[in-house]
Amino acid sequence: MRTRTLLDAATVESLLAAAVAAPSIHNTQPWRFRLDPDSQVLEVHSASERTLPLTDPVHRAQYLSVGAAVFNLRLAAVHLGMRPEVRLLPDPHHRGLLAAVRLTGPLGTDGQQSDPGLYEAIARRHTSRMPFTGRPVPEPIVAEMMTAAHAAGARLHVPDIADTRRLLRLTAAAEARNQAHPDRTAETRTWITAPGADTPYGIPVTALGPPDAATRLPMRDFTGALPALRLPALWFERHVQLALLWTPNDRREDWLRAGQALQYVLLTATAHGLRTSLLHQAMEWPDLRAATALPRHKRCHPHMLIRFGYGPDAAGTPRAPGHVAARRAAPHATSTETD
Repeated sequence: MRTRTLLDAATVESLLAAAVAAPSIHNTQPWRFRLDPDSQVLEVHSASERTLPLTDPVHRAQYLSVGAAVFNLRLAAVHLGMRPEVRLLPDPHHRGLLAAVRLTGPLGTDGQQSDPGLYEAIARRHTSRMPFTGRPVPEPIVAEMMTAAHAAGARLHVPDIADTRRLLRLTAAAEARNQAHPDRTAETRTWITAPGADTPYGIPVTALGPPDAATRLPMRDFTGALPALRLPALWFERHVQLALLWTPNDRREDWLRAGQALQYVLLTATAHGLRTSLLHQAMEWPDLRAATALPRHKRCHPHMLIRFGYGPDAAGTPRAPGHVAARRAAPHATSTETD
């Protein structure tokens, strides 16, 4: 029989520390947490003030980010011996409430984490914008990444050489459009932070990467009209290893599932010693996003291109502390809401 788990302050802190370690577009961390003190349900809300109106006008990337945070929260709960029961979009009258996680316990033997090293990989996973070695990733690891995506309700397609070139061309076209759009580049630059800046959001200059000297790999240029911040070009791997994350449907719930699948894939890669970076540019333009879909699959809705391989570790990006607010007033609720 499952029983409700009372969440003490230390448990909530551990859960949220894992949740906020999730990747988010431009490190906007577009989530907010609330605890219902009566039901002990942990709610995950969108943070509307940390959206990207031009880059992400329909908020799909925000949902991916929140989905990744929910997956981390689930992993942390299992690590602490609890059973997480997740409801996506639990209240149709409250669009900002994206997920509700009810924790019951204790976790039975049937619910033990079957993926060793995933929880530990949460702290080690960082986006790497540096060149990889080009050493091929063994097929069993790639297959494990594909299985992880499928288990979370999404699909992971690993393209052949010709299709990899097609996807890189589309990403390059999107990057060129972004750079030619002054308002978009300005929006992106607002999320670049100087070294030592007193902000837990955004991407520090130290975490940016160089451009590809061969111009084969269109990494995102965050610097825009500030070339002084741009690193000298380096030679990236000649044979780029990519994976396309997609879902058969394209509803808000599918975006959240895709975010969970994305994090499952990234943590699986990290647990095997791989580095990853995310190429999202083509997803930001409707026509280019549609063009990245699998040519012979009518229900392929792409969400992310994942570059993976072996390479140097990446500099981490800051995180706001994971605090939780009480949804309703309660005598024992003393925490305050922060983002």
